Amino acid sequence: MDSVIFEIKQYMVVWRQLEQREFNGTPAQIRGMVRCSGVEPRSGEAYSMDVMFLSPESAFPSPFYDVANKKGFMFLPISDIMAVVDLLRHEKPIFGHLRGDRPDWMSITTSQEPVGEGDSDQS
Repeated sequence: MDSVIFEIKQYMVVWRQLEQREFNGTPAQIRGMVRCSGVEPRSGEAYSMDVMFLSPESAFPSPFYDVANKKGFMFLPISDIMAVVDLLRHEKPIFGHLRGDRPDWMSITTSQEPVGEGDSDQS
């Protein structure tokens, strides 16, 4: 399957001093990572996506989806890490979009929500 949408059920945040790693021939300087994992609803198969947060000096590898291992990789600036963590903490449901056909369209999304829904303390 070249593309899949899976519901993110768990995530893990990792901070690094500085990890240097290569992705498809491009060196990256990783400062943090958010690993998202979950299942594709129709098949029940497990998928994951590692969102790598890179230092400002780093080259940025192209996103890619490793179909055989059911795992995607996205690369964002370290300044975006808390926005992604906030999304995972406060929204539900959340979906990972793995795109082998258009890796540049890989994403983490919410479902459609009514305007102004917000959080409420009222029962």
